[in-house]
Amino acid sequence: METIGKASLWSFVDGEQEAQLIENTAIRKGRGHRVKSYLDLATKVAELQFRNRDVVLLFRGQKMDHRNRDKNTTLKPTLLRPNDGTILNPGRTTLTSRFESLKSAEEVLVRQYGHGDFLGVDRLKRYRILRWSILQHYEVCATPLLDVTHSLRIAASFASLSTDNEAFLFAIGVPNLSGAITASAEAGLQIIRLSSVCPPSAVRPHIQEGYLLGEYPELADVEQRDQYLHVEMDFGRRLVAKFRFDPKKFWGNDAFPAVGKHALYPTPSHDPLYKLAIAVKLEIALP
Repeated sequence: METIGKASLWSFVDGEQEAQLIENTAIRKGRGHRVKSYLDLATKVAELQFRNRDVVLLFRGQKMDHRNRDKNTTLKPTLLRPNDGTILNPGRTTLTSRFESLKSAEEVLVRQYGHGDFLGVDRLKRYRILRWSILQHYEVCATPLLDVTHSLRIAASFASLSTDNEAFLFAIGVPNLSGAITASAEAGLQIIRLSSVCPPSAVRPHIQEGYLLGEYPELADVEQRDQYLHVEMDFGRRLVAKFRFDPKKFWGNDAFPAVGKHALYPTPSHDPLYKLAIAVKLEIALP
């Protein structure tokens, strides 16, 4: 994908209260701009969306700021991430195994989806990107897609789930959105709106206001992945701003409460597609 802000873009940086013109790499190398509260964050994101008019901001919340060997923030899809405990890029053997697992999961998903009472089975059979979207969003296996959301509050809530100390929120700039799937050859990106590709009985994607980011053209196999450098397939290249906050103080205003874990992750009894995803994961025997 192409790097956003090769010349400059508006962002907030650590130690500065006013928005600055800055390059993407400097944002990735920085510590992140400290915000005190949800309202503080929302106000600053509103300014960035106003100033960076050529992009739409999507958000991702994490408990950590993962870095690559160059000390830049890295936002990679699960299929392309390093193995646990290392910063080294996965080798060809690992990637081949991951693509094989993904293909197996697709086949099982199509079969089990067809046995269930879900709308859109024909579309699921035709379009690989739809199968990947369900497998990624329900964490069945590694895919070339990255979960993000259109909701700032949802992203900040995710960031707060597993940490009591410091949480991170990333604002990612994408081309203007159009329809269920937006593909941009210029940016080398495709953006999938989950509410339009998952059946209406799927609760999680609607609650989370979920989107997915992927390369365009999509990475179908290891041979196609070999045409790219690892750094080219990092959504950190689309980073507009990096914020950090203390979850214990961030949600202090009762008018802006965090979304709880049980709300973010409806149980299988309330989300039939989640129940199906669990069955798929069990059948392909992935940990």
